Amino acid sequence: MDRRGALVLIAGAIAAACGRTKRGDMTSSSTRAAQGTGKMPVIFIAHGAPPLLDDAAWQAELAAWSKAMPRPKSILMLSAHWEARPIAIGATSAVPLVYDFYGFPERYYATKYPSPGAPELAARVRELLRSNDVAHADEPARGLDHGSYVPLISMYPQADVPVLQVSLPGLDPKELFRFGRALAPLRDEGVLVAGSGFLTHNMRALGERTTPSWATEFDAWAAEIIAKKDVDALVDFHARAPAARLAHPREEHFAPMIAAAAAAMGEPGEVTFPITGFWGLAPAFTRRSVQIG
Repeated sequence: MDRRGALVLIAGAIAAACGRTKRGDMTSSSTRAAQGTGKMPVIFIAHGAPPLLDDAAWQAELAAWSKAMPRPKSILMLSAHWEARPIAIGATSAVPLVYDFYGFPERYYATKYPSPGAPELAARVRELLRSNDVAHADEPARGLDHGSYVPLISMYPQADVPVLQVSLPGLDPKELFRFGRALAPLRDEGVLVAGSGFLTHNMRALGERTTPSWATEFDAWAAEIIAKKDVDALVDFHARAPAARLAHPREEHFAPMIAAAAAAMGEPGEVTFPITGFWGLAPAFTRRSVQIG
């Protein structure tokens, strides 16, 4: 199966399965904790392909999650679908959408999400990266890819929260962690730092009819080390996680988890999993999403 066919298959599988998978515990305790410390939480979203825009159950899960969190002043998105060196800072005035997928019905290329730009956030990100000696550049024509706008449409459907997407620096875990730590002060400034990817992502496993043991093991391991805020294990996941190479033949979908978590590691705050389970027709792909703080 070529990449185009695989994308179409996983999109349909995820959309069809969404309403039949387990939903995690979503209490108000995390909201109270974040409000009590004055910090915004950090989140990681298991995002899906564009057909999930048609799935009412998945949209409802995301909407409930966003309503349980403090309302952000702005959102910083870190998607699995944008890597650049040096780190690139995206559009800050009009924020276009990047239709970075192929082979879908035409209506998905007509999707709109006219979120306000976030020039003040971009200026603050530049300042933080400079002060931490992290190379960066502006890419003002680059908007939100599907890893960003697909979940945001459900979480903030009014498109009234300023959004900035910033690239990942690459896939080196230590570099990702350093990048994420540089962003940590944003939590005190009303900014929701959001990574978007998958905790298991192996396109060759699309044909699986049941959840493979390696996917279950990696998902459970990731949940445990994230809950413990185990920095060393997170950064060294290649060596420490069970079936790391099967869960992530290429690490781009785990990379946003490392960068986002780094913005919250070493600080107080409850870890919760607002959405859990595996996609029913793509059972090698975990739906686990994360909130820290």
